[in-house]
Amino acid sequence: MPYFTTSDGLQLFYRDAGTGPAVLCLAGLTRNSLDFEFLTPHLPDMRLIRPDYRGRGLSDHDPDFMNYNIVREGRDALELLDHLGLPAATVIGTSRGGLIAMELSLSHAGRIQGVLLNDIGPDVNPAGLERIMDYVGREPDFPDLDAAAEALWTLHGADFPGVPLARWRAQAEFMFFEKPGGGLGLRYDVNLRKALVGQAGAGEGPDLWTLFDHLSGKPLAILRGANSDILLPETVEKMQARHPGALCATVPDRGHVPFLDEAVSLEVIHALLRRSR
Repeated sequence: MPYFTTSDGLQLFYRDAGTGPAVLCLAGLTRNSLDFEFLTPHLPDMRLIRPDYRGRGLSDHDPDFMNYNIVREGRDALELLDHLGLPAATVIGTSRGGLIAMELSLSHAGRIQGVLLNDIGPDVNPAGLERIMDYVGREPDFPDLDAAAEALWTLHGADFPGVPLARWRAQAEFMFFEKPGGGLGLRYDVNLRKALVGQAGAGEGPDLWTLFDHLSGKPLAILRGANSDILLPETVEKMQARHPGALCATVPDRGHVPFLDEAVSLEVIHALLRRSR
């Protein structure tokens, strides 16, 4: 299985498949490389590189949970590109991954050929953030993956109308694992919650609009789920005003976040990849 060692000694897992232009796929806050399973079949002519961040998926947990931040995670992404001998890549960033992409545009703009921001922007709606904090770091109270899928279907049905139970069953397996003794575990370090609380309390973090502005001159695409509680329409309007050349689309019948295999999502992704070459 492919791993690389970071500059501070952690073993991080990644998936690397396909040939063609490199696309670095950066997942959401609590997600991992499996988050792009629905997209992968639609990009057969691309080399898709999908890392598990530190503390997520099959990667090592960090003994210092405060290293779960977008600057360190961005550095890990660059070290992965170095490990693979890749000078640059187009980034598809879902939620947290989009914030990392914006940070990279400030610190290492030459390594970024283009960016797709999947349902994320410089302003994060507090109501959506509160919803996320309600579950981050809390062990799931489900007996098995089938029960978790039913719960996801019920919880997200209003924001994702028409999405079948089978899709939520696959999503549940990406997010949780079945423990040998019964019940489910999280596919990430529960200390991620402590990192978020600690960083918020310390007022840590760069100004996201400054990071976003450094995407100027790069091919950029912005996707928003029509029912998203994280990326609001007025934020997208501000983003378009500051980056007039950006490709923008709203994905119908999706909340936070689109799966990226929707027709609207794929049209925008392919258009961005053409611009990024």
